Amino acid sequence: MAIYNKNLGKKTEYVSQYKPELLDPIPRVRGRAEIKERIQATHTGFDLWTAFEISWLNNKGKPVVAIGEFVIPHTSDNLIESKSFKLYLNSYNQTRFDSQNLVIQQMKQDLSEAAGAEVLVSFVAIDEPQQTSVDKNVHCIDGLDITVDSFDYNEDSLIGCTEDQYVTESLCSHLLKSNCLVTNQPDWGSVYIRYTGAKIDHEALLRYLISFREHNEFHEQCVERIYSDIKRCCKPEKLTVFARYTRRGGLDINPYRSDFESEICSARNPRQ
Repeated sequence: MAIYNKNLGKKTEYVSQYKPELLDPIPRVRGRAEIKERIQATHTGFDLWTAFEISWLNNKGKPVVAIGEFVIPHTSDNLIESKSFKLYLNSYNQTRFDSQNLVIQQMKQDLSEAAGAEVLVSFVAIDEPQQTSVDKNVHCIDGLDITVDSFDYNEDSLIGCTEDQYVTESLCSHLLKSNCLVTNQPDWGSVYIRYTGAKIDHEALLRYLISFREHNEFHEQCVERIYSDIKRCCKPEKLTVFARYTRRGGLDINPYRSDFESEICSARNPRQ
């Protein structure tokens, strides 16, 4: 297993004074080199991070807390390793700032430099009501009574799994699970698929998604792989793949890839 995180296997010092050097960027090309059909720059895509453990001190030493949202474009040179992101955010805990805007500006500068592209940063007040449903019109395929004989990921398993019927569908599964490429810890997620084209066999699609259960890859790479495999094997005219992963270390990662729409409702789901 490749070692991506410079802090992996070492005693972690939780720095509480601002330290941007904690961020650990990872070139996206490392994961994309293994995907047959890469996401092209003309396609829309981003990684939406939500941080629930953001805090700093105001100029009087009083703690301030917020929920942060970070949007990293899929065209950025690098993704950011999640543990390093957590450590970086922790470094604000005992650091004084004159205003929330200065915190946002500093995070935007540091994250954009690490990602190699402009990162959007916004804060949500802790007591602001949060919508917890991505889309009630999505059909969940998890109720299908299927037999699963293999948990080995196969990039070609969806070949020949379309029907003559032409449809526009919005599907979801909450059974997505993969393992972190760095720590081998489980990553749990819900994946939302919207497409127009030849109808995809729902049982085959569910088996395909379940096949990621022992697969080792970053969240962002898994979603790009799902997008690429569906596009290559099923050839839909339009396709969106959006995953909402459960949080780890106060962070959740939600990659979005599409060839026809800029965004869908990004509300948190109940597991988040």
